[in-house]
Amino acid sequence: MAEIPDLTTHLGYWLRQVSNHVSHSFARKLEAKDVTVAEWAVMRVLYDHPPTPPSRLAERMGLTRGAVTKLADRLIGKGLVARRASADDGRAQTLELTAKGNGFVPELAVLADRNEAECFAPMPDEDRKALERILKETVARLGIAAVLME
Repeated sequence: MAEIPDLTTHLGYWLRQVSNHVSHSFARKLEAKDVTVAEWAVMRVLYDHPPTPPSRLAERMGLTRGAVTKLADRLIGKGLVARRASADDGRAQTLELTAKGNGFVPELAVLADRNEAECFAPMPDEDRKALERILKETVARLGIAAVLME
């Protein structure tokens, strides 16, 4: 019988450990604001790209249109996002942040920055830059183009 390497010999194992920690830590911070990580990501994309058709948002985020619809419905229910008829085609719809949502994004961005600092500030700047470079190169090599969500 062939010897099977220990799970911890795989780089993916360590990437997942770090990813889980960073994501769960951020989720706990957002929970206090009644927002999920996925909702935050939608809001952050809409902050930079208002108004956006749901299909384009799904494409940007690597989500299905159904997933975007569910997230949008939750955010609409919280008064953070609005669904409107497209100015170009009244049958088409766009999503955009409400005034409340637009004002909330910078507050949530502070939490994202705080989470990043808590998780990575102890790392020497040179190592952090190297890790970022390696991860970005890996993303490009693998052809990962979207903001992937869990």
